[in-house]
Amino acid sequence: MKEIIKPVGIIGTGFAVPENIISNKDLTRIVDTSDEWISSRTGISERRKIGAANNTSDLCAQAAEMAIVNAGITALDIDLIIVATVTPDMIFPATACIVQEKIGAKNAAAFDLEAACSGFVYGMAVGQQFIATGMYKNVLIIGGETLSRVVDWQDRNTCILFGDGAGAVVLQEVPSGYGILANYLRADGSGADLLKIPAGGAAKPPNEMTITNREHFIKMAGNDIYKFAVKVMGDAAMEVLTRAQLTKEDVDFLVPHQANTRIIEAAVKRLGLSEDKVIINIHKYGNMSSASIPIALHEAFAGGRIKKDDIVVMVGFGGGLTWGSSVLRWFEK
Repeated sequence: MKEIIKPVGIIGTGFAVPENIISNKDLTRIVDTSDEWISSRTGISERRKIGAANNTSDLCAQAAEMAIVNAGITALDIDLIIVATVTPDMIFPATACIVQEKIGAKNAAAFDLEAACSGFVYGMAVGQQFIATGMYKNVLIIGGETLSRVVDWQDRNTCILFGDGAGAVVLQEVPSGYGILANYLRADGSGADLLKIPAGGAAKPPNEMTITNREHFIKMAGNDIYKFAVKVMGDAAMEVLTRAQLTKEDVDFLVPHQANTRIIEAAVKRLGLSEDKVIINIHKYGNMSSASIPIALHEAFAGGRIKKDDIVVMVGFGGGLTWGSSVLRWFEK
């Protein structure tokens, strides 16, 4: 059978964040820190925290519904839902299945993908294949997290960093020359211990000891992660441009994972981009893991910054260790 390869791009975006804002000042009442210390080292001023009555699937569903409307289709048109998350509602079933029910996407297959903060970029690359080969027409990619549920609010080194939110895109066939031009995905399992939640899985099921030792919260070797991220962000962006036969001069916008402004600045310096070409919203939301790139992408497009024909590079890194990048020529109907 002849292989079918179709150009695939984003035709709709959406996002959702909780209303509850946790400012740096609020955190000074919880742990020994200061607004100046947090903002100068991370670039974060505030982050969002989900309410007790809601879960990751709720944020994902809200973002998905917005993306579907903006794509000009209905939930029944969705063929596949991929949710990238490290904070699923449950170990199983997949959060994507719960989202399918909440948005009424009755015709869609659904599964979760776990690549930590690189999850959305991984999800884009995976979703693209289903459309490029002709298997599906409309694929919904969601990055959604409720990291406030897994941060240790007694650990001032990590609780200041993370926030909750969800971003979504609808992928569809686009005209030739538009959409995703290249992807680059990598991993290094030797660094798996640098960023993790030690307990709660099959290797270390929950018990009184794991709870007492606070092993169900994020543990991070901050300095090691910083060194890793500074290197791979720039490298990944350059590699995906090479694969697309583009140069850094062709880039109109960089949408990086929103983890730390100093890491972003290092990548920007490597690419030689001006500040107006970099999408940054970390000051408002903190690190939302897999949700950070799609939310930044949505805000940039909805705000009129990203336009048709723009070359957009997305690059992320995260636990695993994982990292990846994607470059696309923006399509707008």
